[in-house]
This record gives sequence, C-alpha cells and structure tokens, in this order.
Amino acid sequence: MRSQSIAAALSLGSVALALHNQFPINAVGETSVRPLDVVNSNRGNLNSINSNSEQWRLDECPPENATGNLIFDTVHSLLQHWPNTRYRNGHNIVPGMIPIGTLLYHGTNGSDMIPTGPEWTATDPEHSIFFSRGNGTGWHLTLAATRPLKVLYFDGRSAAKLSEGTMDTQDIVVWGEPRPERFFDERDRIDDLCTWGKEFGIDGFTRMEMDFEVMLCNFTAGVEVVSFLHLVLPKDERSFPHPTLSDSDTGARTFEVLHSGSWHNRYPGETRIVLDLTGLISFYDTALTPSLISVRTGLERCDHRVLGISSDDISRVMRKLTKVLTRQHPVGSDIDWKTLTHVIVDRYADRLELMQHLLNFTSSDSQELIHQADLVQTQLRVMLAPYLSHSTNVPSAVTSGIDVSRWAFQIFRLCATTHTSNMINKIPLMTSSEYLLLTAIEDTTREICRVTTNMWANGVMSGLDNLFHVEHDADREITRLMNDWKQDLKKLMSWLDWSVWVKCRPACNTEEMCYLPSPRPRRPPSQNLDDTLETKSSTDRVGPPPEGLAIAESHITLGEDLRKPQPRCIRRLQPYG
Repeated sequence: MRSQSIAAALSLGSVALALHNQFPINAVGETSVRPLDVVNSNRGNLNSINSNSEQWRLDECPPENATGNLIFDTVHSLLQHWPNTRYRNGHNIVPGMIPIGTLLYHGTNGSDMIPTGPEWTATDPEHSIFFSRGNGTGWHLTLAATRPLKVLYFDGRSAAKLSEGTMDTQDIVVWGEPRPERFFDERDRIDDLCTWGKEFGIDGFTRMEMDFEVMLCNFTAGVEVVSFLHLVLPKDERSFPHPTLSDSDTGARTFEVLHSGSWHNRYPGETRIVLDLTGLISFYDTALTPSLISVRTGLERCDHRVLGISSDDISRVMRKLTKVLTRQHPVGSDIDWKTLTHVIVDRYADRLELMQHLLNFTSSDSQELIHQADLVQTQLRVMLAPYLSHSTNVPSAVTSGIDVSRWAFQIFRLCATTHTSNMINKIPLMTSSEYLLLTAIEDTTREICRVTTNMWANGVMSGLDNLFHVEHDADREITRLMNDWKQDLKKLMSWLDWSVWVKCRPACNTEEMCYLPSPRPRRPPSQNLDDTLETKSSTDRVGPPPEGLAIAESHITLGEDLRKPQPRCIRRLQPYG
C-alpha cells in the first residue's frame, strides 16, 4: 500500500511537470514501475531501468535565460527589507490589503493641518516622526484603518529617489514607460498614481526605502484620526541652530528610522500589508515581458531593471494589471504560496550553508579529508532522507561507464516534485500568476534536488555512505570529489542567490545592528524650472531620511560599490557614527 501511495504521488507529479516545456515527462507506463525501487543494478540489467531516467538527468543544468529562480526569490522576499535593499530595482507589482485597525503615521512637516490630498504615511512611527519637522517640536498624525484598504505594492527599494531603476515599475503604471529623469518628481508621482488608481478603488501604494510607507490617496476615506499631537522632539541635523556635540540626542531620530526598518529585514517582513499573490505581476515572467530577456542578457542581477521594455510588453502588463484590479470575486486555488516558498528556503538554506562551510577545508592528511567528506555526505543524505526508499539499490561496485542518473533518477524526481505533485487537481483553479509561481517553485526545487542528488550519489559511489555499501578502489580520489562538490555547491548557491545567506560575520553584538548600506538619494541638477517643482519633490513626504545624514553616510566607504552592498555592524547607541 505504501509503494502504491508513493507511485500515485510520482504519477501526479509527472503529469504536473509535463505541462511545462522544461519538464517533458513521459508518463506512459509509469504505474508499472514501483517508485524508488530501482532494480538490482548490476552490469547485466542497467539498461532495464525505466526510460524516464532520461528526463531526469543529473547533468542537465537550467537554461541560461531561465528566470524561475529569480521569480522564486523575489516572491519569497516580498515586503522584506533586507533582500529588497540588496536588490533595489523591483520586478514585481502585487495587489494587497491593509487590515482594519492597522495604524498609519504621518509627520506634517511643521503644519498643524490634516492633509487634504495625497500624502505619505509610514507603517512605523519612528519613520514618520522624522518628518515631524520643527525646531525641537513637530506635529504627528496617527490614523487607523476603518475598513480594508486596497493598495498596490511595488517591490524593491521603490521609494529610493534614484535614476538607476528603483522606480521603473511605478513609472510604467503612472506614466506609461520608465522615466528615469523624473526620479525626484515625487509630488507629481503620488498625485498621478492616485488619479490613476481612483478608477480601481485603490486607497494607496506601498513602497520601501529605509522603512515601509503607504502613499495614501485620501486621509478621510477608510481611515480615522487616532491622535494628532504636537510632539516634543530632539533636535537633529535640520534644526537651527544646528545641534552641537553636547546635544545627546543628535542622530537619534535618524538612526531610529534605520532601526525600525530593520524589524522587517527577514521573513515574514512587513505583515501589516497582506498581499494577494493570485494577482502577482512579475517582470521576470518571460511570457509577459519577453523583451526584457535580451535587456538582461550578460548583466549581473544587481544591474537588472525594467528600462528597455518594449511598448508591446508594457501594454500586456497594463492589460493584466487592469484585469487583476477589476476582479469582482476572489479567485485562485487557495494555495498558500508565501508559506510554501518559505518552507523550501527554511528546509535547504541552513544545510547548504553548512555544507559550504564544511567544504571550505584543505588538508594534506588523507584521513582528515575522508572525515570531512563523511560529514558532507551525511548532510546530503539528511536532505534526501525523505526520498531514500529502503529498496533503493546502487551498483555493488564502481564500474566504468555507469551514470549515476541511471539509478538515482527516482530519488531526484521525488525530491523535485514532492512539494507540488499534489497540486495537479488545483491547476484548473489557478490564475496565471499562480501558475507562474508553481513553475518557479518547480524550477527551483528541481535544481536544488538535481545538484544535491548528484553530489550524494557521487559520494555513494566513492564509498562514503555507510548505508549504501559500494566496493571501490583504495584510491578514492577524495580530494577531487571534494573539489567537485565545492564547485557544484557554489554554482547552486549562486543560482539560488538567497539573501538569507547575506549577513554580518561575525554577528553583531547587543549594542549593534547589522546594516546594509544603500546609495544616497541626490537631487537632480537645477534646470531653471519653476520654483514649484522644488516643493513638489519630497518636502512633505513621509519617507526615508536623507542618507547623507551622519548615521547612514558614515557607514559608506569612499568608492564602495553600492551595486553590491555588503553588510556591516553599526552602533545602536551614541556615538552612532
């Protein structure tokens, strides 16, 4: 009965994968083969293994322009501060909702009036208080949602005023194309976004820089005032006269914006915005935006952006976005995609990182090398343990010409399909966005399982696995095996590119926090425009503090390549710099 259940799971997984060109599984006759029960694989009957092994070859890498790994990682990173600081040029637009009772905060820039038009609000008061500008005092407004607020989320560091790509996706929505020359035109941006969104009942737009913000279109619709207080605030770099070193609170307001943003660094991220992944729009979707394939070719991920997208692709994106925003009833499969991506990252991230550490080892002592290789082999077997049947048979001796794919493909296949094989009956209910997510998850788990299965199987054939005895020559070439493992793992982790592996090493102490620097927003050169343009830039907004202030800029090294920001520990107490 147990074998039949596993056979059914494998059959479903094969049917699901057959729907994708990259996984052309031939399911004919598959029910006649007991899963994982590979026949006795001596030299006389190796060729009797089911021909489906050819579809699960362990030497077939993902296509060069594949984006499943990028879709997987960006979806897993939604509303998390750390990965969206690391890769600041967003590639996703996602509808969302702010629940009833959620508080939003607004610093009024010295005014004692509640805004009458679109303005910026923060999800954390430390962020908005920074913009309660005054000389030791400031007005601060707290609002509460009285109904679910409909929002649209732009991922990446989408509130960063930079011309290098952070605002490309919102430019497409508001102005019909990326407009990098308008990166500082924040007043027109919020006004035009809210005008566009009115047709769809959108209450606001969610973005991120030092912390998360909501560009709220109407301060009297769907929200009510909780408090509107004239606060006593410490002086900061903007006060006059400027604070001196004897002012103990100098820099505190600036630092606390960084601090509050760090609360949302990792999963689950900013939880007060609930995203609807059935309406996800990804610019890494090669069917939706094929023109970007050539734009990205040859570029590192940190240089990916949406500038260069074709007008046809923009039209296709906007048609899909309109369709998503005008849906009258809930749709989709009810699959929790957010949790599923996190489960996969949780299951593999730590173990891959541990193996990377174990393989960073050199020794001239053969026994030490064998011991280290045994440790790696154990970790590989632990990862694959749910897929190793008691009847899995391997060649009893190392034989020239035997391809491990011929006996290990069933393990590879079950590992790759377990998380998604039961979803076949949900495919008719899935939106196109969900189908994209399903494909991205399959792409990602397939590559993880391909590499780890291949590494494990090669370790077995080298006689390293005490659960699977293999006769081998005295010279097991452990050094070459370890080097091959190291290269395979490096390629896999580079391909996955999960931000969970980017951290301060060694870990910061209690009086420090781990910080990922970003470029400083800079106002564009004056072009003798009307003076009103200056007031439209961002003076009234609730957003990130100018990163040129003491806290942030003191941690940016001259000439540092901020395309690839590196984490470092910064002080949580004075002196911050």
